[in-house]
Amino acid sequence: MIIKKEIILKKAQKQGWAIGQFNISNQETLKAIFQAAKKLKSPVIIGTSEGESNYVGLDEAVALVRAFEKKTGVPAILNLDHGKSFEYIKGAIVAGYDSVHFDGSKLPLKKNIEIAKKIVEYAHKKNTLVEGEVGIIRGVSESLKNVPEMKKKDLTKPEEALEFIKKTGVDSLAINIGTFHGVKASGQSPHIDLQRLKEIKEKLGNRVFLVLHGGSGTPDSDIKKAIKLGIVKININTDLRIAFTNNLKKVFQKKLKETTPYKYMPEVVEAIQKVVEEKIKLFNSVNKI
Repeated sequence: MIIKKEIILKKAQKQGWAIGQFNISNQETLKAIFQAAKKLKSPVIIGTSEGESNYVGLDEAVALVRAFEKKTGVPAILNLDHGKSFEYIKGAIVAGYDSVHFDGSKLPLKKNIEIAKKIVEYAHKKNTLVEGEVGIIRGVSESLKNVPEMKKKDLTKPEEALEFIKKTGVDSLAINIGTFHGVKASGQSPHIDLQRLKEIKEKLGNRVFLVLHGGSGTPDSDIKKAIKLGIVKININTDLRIAFTNNLKKVFQKKLKETTPYKYMPEVVEAIQKVVEEKIKLFNSVNKI
């Protein structure tokens, strides 16, 4: 089955570049992403986690993305990030999301497959893409305390990944190749296990679009090598949150008496846009519209 916006991912996979998923929890971040994408002529994926979509609203997220898409001419895929239950994921599909991510990575593989298959069956009837996940991608605080043996155990096993995609029919697969969600205090995350990525790619071929979560803070050189080895989608969230928060603080320090949001928010939007532009260039998705 060919889903319209799947063409963007197929193009990236075939040509050897990656499309960025940039998460949002407000309109300012969304505006910055679309401005960057329009400037550099790059397609984008807009992500909302369950927490983010609860805050923004599923219907509201769809309406906002469609409005910006229409205004800028930038093709965008709206993806539910880390959906944990069939019920919530179904709600996103009904609202009009283009793609949904089911994160059953902490479940036994059999149970992960069972729920993912159910989601795929429902989603594909609605022309919605599905991203699955095999291998546990932890948060930064949990990951830093994780012992080396556990970190290795968390990595995606190529044979389990193959079994998962064969039995579920997912379109994309998030894999653990050494990254984590969030950024270390130093700003630098661990190196990607490129050998494990190579093994996974050799096992799966082009059956699915490979996804890298935890892209924030990951060394640029690793990102470039990962794309060459088959990563098609890269998720960025923490870097945007840091840009938003740090620059909002700076603005308030300069404009202590300012109370009008549209007068102080443009500087924040500009800072986020700069980060998105850097990522788009790193992912080599410039001029791909």
